[in-house]
Amino acid sequence: MAARTPMTDHAALIEATDRACARIAPTWPLDRFLAVNPFWPLTHKPLPEVAGELAALSGGRLLMPRAWYAGEWRAGRFRSEHLREAIAESGADVTEHDLIASFWIGEPTPSRRPLVVDVMETLRRRDHELSWGDFVMERISRFCASYFDHGQAQVSGVREGGLYASWRTQAQTDQMPSLFMALGGYRSTVASLPNTADEMIARGCADLGVCVNERERYMSALLLDVNGWASWCAYLRWTARQTGGDDDHLRELLAIRLGWEWILYCSSDEAIREEWRFAMTSWPAIDRAAQLARSDDWILQRAVELASLSRVRSVLPQGFDAARPATPRVQAAFCLDVRSEVFRRALEAQGDDIQTLGVAGFFGLPIEYVPLAADSARPQLPGLLAPKYRITDTGVPDGLEATRRARLDAAHAWKAFKSSSLSSFAFVDSVGLFFAGSIFRDAFRAERHRANRRRAGLKATEDQTRMPRLTSHLDGSPLSAEERCQIAATFLQTLGLTRDFARLVLLVGHGSETKNNALAAGLDCGACGGQPGEVNARAAAALLNDADVRAGLGARGIEIPSTTFFVGGLHNTTTDEVTLFIEGAGARTHEADLATVRTALDRAGVSARRERAPRLGLAELSDEKLHAAVVKRATNWAEVRPEWGLAGNSMFIVAPRERSRHMDLEGRAFLHDYRFEDDKDHAILEAIMTGPVVVGHWINFQYYASTVDNERYGSGNKVLHNIVGGHLGIFEGNGGDLRIGLSLQSLHDGERWVHTPLRLAVFIEASRPAIDRVLEKHVKVRELVENEWLHLFQLDATERTVLARRKGGWQQVVG
Repeated sequence: MAARTPMTDHAALIEATDRACARIAPTWPLDRFLAVNPFWPLTHKPLPEVAGELAALSGGRLLMPRAWYAGEWRAGRFRSEHLREAIAESGADVTEHDLIASFWIGEPTPSRRPLVVDVMETLRRRDHELSWGDFVMERISRFCASYFDHGQAQVSGVREGGLYASWRTQAQTDQMPSLFMALGGYRSTVASLPNTADEMIARGCADLGVCVNERERYMSALLLDVNGWASWCAYLRWTARQTGGDDDHLRELLAIRLGWEWILYCSSDEAIREEWRFAMTSWPAIDRAAQLARSDDWILQRAVELASLSRVRSVLPQGFDAARPATPRVQAAFCLDVRSEVFRRALEAQGDDIQTLGVAGFFGLPIEYVPLAADSARPQLPGLLAPKYRITDTGVPDGLEATRRARLDAAHAWKAFKSSSLSSFAFVDSVGLFFAGSIFRDAFRAERHRANRRRAGLKATEDQTRMPRLTSHLDGSPLSAEERCQIAATFLQTLGLTRDFARLVLLVGHGSETKNNALAAGLDCGACGGQPGEVNARAAAALLNDADVRAGLGARGIEIPSTTFFVGGLHNTTTDEVTLFIEGAGARTHEADLATVRTALDRAGVSARRERAPRLGLAELSDEKLHAAVVKRATNWAEVRPEWGLAGNSMFIVAPRERSRHMDLEGRAFLHDYRFEDDKDHAILEAIMTGPVVVGHWINFQYYASTVDNERYGSGNKVLHNIVGGHLGIFEGNGGDLRIGLSLQSLHDGERWVHTPLRLAVFIEASRPAIDRVLEKHVKVRELVENEWLHLFQLDATERTVLARRKGGWQQVVG
């Protein structure tokens, strides 16, 4: 072995730091919140192995408590045959009786690797209100909230020199450690803090005696200790890299957290330093114990998943007999979101001549949107992608942009004044009474005054003049006719709609309607970057109605009849109302068609609300009162559960709709239309498996993680949420780490879990060789399958079977 030198040690430390930082997944800001697998960088490892690592490094968990599995067993939601199948899949040397007996055995709770803050807490010599871990978290979190603030705070923090340099300056004047925690050596220690983040990391690891082969895991544990802020910094890095840049905030945050370890170590006496050296020797044993602790529980988890799929695996093949539908009267393309499944089924029940389709809700437009009078653009596409084109509002009268900007500026100035110290007493005394009417209205009559937060600064009649259109590249240069045709062709091919066009084709995006909800974007369209899909749907409809685009599509073999009219729409998932945006000449020629489809949509809304009513506790209401109740939930500023979002999601079906039209999928399935016979080069299959399926996995695993460990990967009690930094994220209460993920109210109804944590089951109707080629080409997708982050099934219409992709290849399954 070659001798180590200072240069090789430095290079090894940089590599360890990079690997530790690379383990953190991003979290998106509140105004564009996206569900994301919080373990996305770790999918190259088997899921149970990652669970063991996280348990050792942070105390996190990726399984429900064993008592929950016992409850599911006793309730009959999984049975002996599911246990036996799960055991056979795992190859474990365990019996069904062993697993059932484990329900009566206490759940193993492996220790977490101790950090310096834990040693300080163990040997504390006085009682403090805060633990050392909580104190360090509070100091870091408040500093980060100030540093990253986007206009919420009246006084911004110092940002000179970057994150670490700003913290170093602040730490040297911070009196809290000495005054509240009696840390005697603090003042002298912080005076000698290294000048840069890299120097802090190197000195911290050296002085604390962390050996070379433990540094990555030690630094990973430190980042997981401030996982919320680490995830925010990872988002800054993610977005910078999407445009070819980079960002160092995550590395600097690591230096700050390591800096606190170093400060506590250097400010303490020899007894604590000696205990720290003993603590480090426990790390390997803790790692081994964590890997073994819950191995049998993964079999229980798989048995629950197999039970949930048993009906689907047996009933889905019945759809193999369904023929390709004839040209319908109406076609309606919805987002593949699980909430659309309920509404699509209700709409299809209005007539056999109504066909629905599913596709990613950004409708093939990788765009950013610049609203009228906006200072910046917002992405309206999946988080995996970077925008290529721009949509702007067209058709507005002259002067409206300036008018809206003036109104928005005035509203911002008024809000700033109300929040200022100057207005705290005189303002309330002088004008408080004038707000009584609006307070009463918002509290008791909000459903009669449904304000659209995205229409701020515009009257209703002014808003109706806006027509979002695909106008340019990001640099402002116009799109060529060829580019517009290519965008349209790719979308139609992905949708599987290249022939048999109906007279009326709806493109229906979706969005939620809630009030006083920090996580409102999490209920909007994930494929549109946490925004409603209205803009994408309207722009796509206008593109497909364009005569020049249709001529170009004809040259590509996609003949759209002159009688076909595309209409954009928006499905309100909170109230199950659909709004259509009728734009263009078709409004006159298709007046009767539109009247008929509006009636069908209204009736479908009644049916969809009726299906959702039991989960909302509204099953006893009449149709009229039920509609009023869901509208009230959408407008009530005290409502913590306006809708259930994607709770219950567990399946993704990539196949023609006729394969699943005979089934009630209970709002649990993502549905993406796909016809393998039309996809000659399998490019569409590849795009679906690497795009929508991955986004579906992100959503699925965000819900999974927020359920199994809401303390670390969820955002806790929504009632206690406080927005941080304008739109960065939330605190639960007045401090602590930045919270990520979903609130408890999005997953639990107060008595039971509404969302069952199940890994996504993906069913694809395509040939096995075609699927395998995509897996072979795309490592990340292959890792998701082979490392059991999701489960992949093939629907074989020729052999009328369902096969599962296992580690050893494809295996036929029985329902």
